Amino acid sequence: MSIVTKISYNALGLLLNGIARLPFGALYAISDFLYVLIYRVVRYRVKIARHNICSSFPEKSKNECREIERKFYKHFADYIVETIKLLHISDDEMRNRMKYYDVELVDESLSKGKSSALYAGHFANWEWLPSITLWTKYSHETVSFGQIYHPLKNKWFDSFMLQLRERFHSKCISRTDSLKCLLREKNSGRLSVTGFISDQHPAPNDNKHVLRFLNHDTAFITGSELLARRLGFDVYYFDVVKIKRGYYTTTIRRITTDSTIQTPGAITDAYVALLEQSIERQPELWLWTHARWKNPVGNAAHTPIAIKQI
Repeated sequence: MSIVTKISYNALGLLLNGIARLPFGALYAISDFLYVLIYRVVRYRVKIARHNICSSFPEKSKNECREIERKFYKHFADYIVETIKLLHISDDEMRNRMKYYDVELVDESLSKGKSSALYAGHFANWEWLPSITLWTKYSHETVSFGQIYHPLKNKWFDSFMLQLRERFHSKCISRTDSLKCLLREKNSGRLSVTGFISDQHPAPNDNKHVLRFLNHDTAFITGSELLARRLGFDVYYFDVVKIKRGYYTTTIRRITTDSTIQTPGAITDAYVALLEQSIERQPELWLWTHARWKNPVGNAAHTPIAIKQI
């Protein structure tokens, strides 16, 4: 890294730290500016987002789809400043802004000596989900809290995002090391609670599970399900609702406490059904700028099962 590059990154780090110290009112003023810049000026992936929204909701009018699109970019700008705020936010303020319900389900699994997998999507502010550690009765000193992540190619930004994501003592586990790390925890006798964001498009060499999702035949990754079944995890879902700007609730939904006996695909089916329900409830909160359906995946084998514990 050249001296100029180091100076630039140091300056960027100081700027982001300064922004993170601002009160939320000032942050949302910045967000309003970012919304205009991203959506109206740069038009960041607007064609992709527009196509995804319209094709996912064919029953909606053009005006209704444009309203979802506009609200999405407003929320996306909020997501950016809220994520930066993780550098300087107190535990009390985070508890006030991200309230958890039914965390007792995860605590119950831990009390029975069982680790858990918690499914989420790129929905609402997924970077705030690790604050579950502020709500469980178990300490990070006795239970390993973590989330699977994809390391960024840019080392500086990767380090910066790790700092944010581990703010609440929930460690990041590289996707390529996930099985090794979780096996090591299990073999050591230490319980774990691990988050999985599983709505990414599978890599070409990944196992795929094709489902009908948002009016598209959609391939889902199955690695998280394979890990849960192999390690005997109880499986839950982060059901997030945005109450108003900067305030969310997350309810823990049980998917299964018998992962080892589930047929292949059943856990993914249940997760996809729950995720689709969340998106249909507040469609502007999903990450529509991802080219989710760029490549054909063949026909879905079946429709996601009804939302229920399996």
